Amino acid sequence: MSTFFKSEAGRAAVLSLYDQKLQDLGIEYQSQTVRTQFGETHLLVTGPVDGAPLMIVHGSNGCAPIALETYPNLTKKYRVYAVDVLAQPNKSKGERLSMSDLSYGQWMNELLIHLELEDVTLAGFSFGGLIILKTLAFDESRIKAAYLAAPAYIVNGNPLKLLWKMFIPMKRYMKTAKPKHIRRFLSEIFTDDDPFALAFLSQVFLHFEMDFTPVPVISKKEAGRIRTPVTLFAAKQDLVFPGERMIKRAKRIFPSLRQAVLFEDSKHVQARVHNDQIEKFIMEA
Repeated sequence: MSTFFKSEAGRAAVLSLYDQKLQDLGIEYQSQTVRTQFGETHLLVTGPVDGAPLMIVHGSNGCAPIALETYPNLTKKYRVYAVDVLAQPNKSKGERLSMSDLSYGQWMNELLIHLELEDVTLAGFSFGGLIILKTLAFDESRIKAAYLAAPAYIVNGNPLKLLWKMFIPMKRYMKTAKPKHIRRFLSEIFTDDDPFALAFLSQVFLHFEMDFTPVPVISKKEAGRIRTPVTLFAAKQDLVFPGERMIKRAKRIFPSLRQAVLFEDSKHVQARVHNDQIEKFIMEA
């Protein structure tokens, strides 16, 4: 099974930060690995044993501890399953699935079946939103509701802006390892400064084989078949997946869209105040 780390030393550097973040959370959790046809999937499980099941799906170049930190209060109500997405810098080992078919949805449904979960709430950020939408398109029978924060797969940002403001600084950092380049990258996508993101992505960009495949968008036909209630959170200042255009298209193509919220002062990665609002929506459901 491939881990996509460029070296064992690089893997150790990234996973050391993973473990540090998990320790800093100060929570009780179980570590679980599920064997799927696509590879070994690692999850962190926390919250009351009798709580309703909720699966959190992190974004690109992320990991389960980051997802748990983003929505820490969900464990007061839910049995939370934070998944390490395959082919990302974390503890799962498996294939890099195609974004052009429903493989991610098939993978997620395998996890849910193995874990014997039904009436599951799904919550995901960015690339995690794509995975959730693929899950709903493949088989939504086990899903109760979906909450998507700045999700991929609905609209894409201006490619020239993304090239100059994000891709070029990223590539310059990967070539030179100069902090000024990654700081410029982070300033374009993070609403607030995030010291851990700086430390983590500084290692990921150097030691992990990232996927630069263009992100597709969901078709009107596929979106129209989804019946699971969807709540969407979009960011007005999001270069990656522009919020206003996202909400406009989502209202046209998703018959099950329950609510759409636009964060006026948010970039792609929301601030703590926005994540608190998302948590409130999920907790009050």
